[in-house]
Amino acid sequence: MRVVLQRVARASVSVGGERVSGIGRGFLLLVGIGTGDGDDEVERMAEKVFNLRVFADEGQKMNRSLSDVGGQVLVVSQFTLYGDVGKGRRPSWTGAAPPAVAEAMVEAFAEALESRGASVERGVFGAHMEVELLNDGPVTLILDAADL
Repeated sequence: MRVVLQRVARASVSVGGERVSGIGRGFLLLVGIGTGDGDDEVERMAEKVFNLRVFADEGQKMNRSLSDVGGQVLVVSQFTLYGDVGKGRRPSWTGAAPPAVAEAMVEAFAEALESRGASVERGVFGAHMEVELLNDGPVTLILDAADL
């Protein structure tokens, strides 16, 4: 499981020109599910994301978590995080979980964040999405469940 986390002032997802979700201050999470990922990776990643201290405190140090600031989360599926560009000019997607598996795990991840108290919005799995964000900082982190 891989997540690109972007701290945002706001973010939204549109499909076919219609806005389907949006958040204010918080995290935009681009979420990729790998072929070997399971419930353990989902829980570890949710725990890590929810408790990351990347919001400024009174002294402008990154010392506050999502729950400390009442932040929101926008979860967007992103199988391309498992694109392998090592050979040729076209990425290989063999490291990405099959769509049915990935969809269930992305939803499980969103629910795991909600169970910890996060307010979570979602993109539309498998749709061509237009994602807009106002990056805050910018703060962008790449998290891989294999490293947690």
